Amino acid sequence: FTSSVRKKHWTILYCLDGCELVLYHVMPLSRQLHLIPLLMFVVLLWPLVLDAASTSASDTRPRIVAFGDSLTAGLGVQAVESYPAQLQRRLDSLGYHYRVINAGVSGDTTAGGLRRVPWILNNKPELVILELGANDGLRGLPVDQTQSNLRQIIRQLQESGTTVVLAGMKLPPNYGQDYTASFEAMYRMLAKECQLLLIPFFLEGVGGSSALNQADGIHPTKEGYEVIVAQVLRVLMPLLNERVHKPMAAHKQS
Repeated sequence: FTSSVRKKHWTILYCLDGCELVLYHVMPLSRQLHLIPLLMFVVLLWPLVLDAASTSASDTRPRIVAFGDSLTAGLGVQAVESYPAQLQRRLDSLGYHYRVINAGVSGDTTAGGLRRVPWILNNKPELVILELGANDGLRGLPVDQTQSNLRQIIRQLQESGTTVVLAGMKLPPNYGQDYTASFEAMYRMLAKECQLLLIPFFLEGVGGSSALNQADGIHPTKEGYEVIVAQVLRVLMPLLNERVHKPMAAHKQS
């Protein structure tokens, strides 16, 4: 984590590397007093930063990474209303011992997602929900190109031992029947080729609903994400039930 603050006569840089805070500053002696409020702010917040870092490091739950674009990031809603956050709460309430990480980036394409795979793998996910391709389609990019990018993402994740669940997408009809049909079929083909669980349409029951989408007609509301989480769980539950990260079930078997 690195940031900077610049004024007319001075510059301060500060970065967080692990649990070490390093301050770099260059300023005239006559203006050093301006640094005091910032330093006090950092000192007051530093225990909270350390606590957050410690909590993350001590969280040994296996990880589910929600890997996608603005539909995963939760553009236009509060962070706690995004689908990864709601999925986390549902898993917790059901007793599944997983940590859900929101790796959604607004505007991301499959090409951008492919570049982000090393970062995704750094999180050591056990399972990835891959929701990408919508922005490729909305830009009219060649379906073969999108399919190739998704295939490379899937293969890199699988080669690391990560289980991938693929979220299918659809396009508005004004993109033409041939293009939209090829785009939608791409997800089914990849799921079959790579032997993946498939969410047939990520926005099923939400897309096109004015009651479940924001004013832009594209991004779901909190209520829309509730519908999405319910259908994501329908696909995930059989997979999660095969695993051992449900403490209550494990306790009953012991």
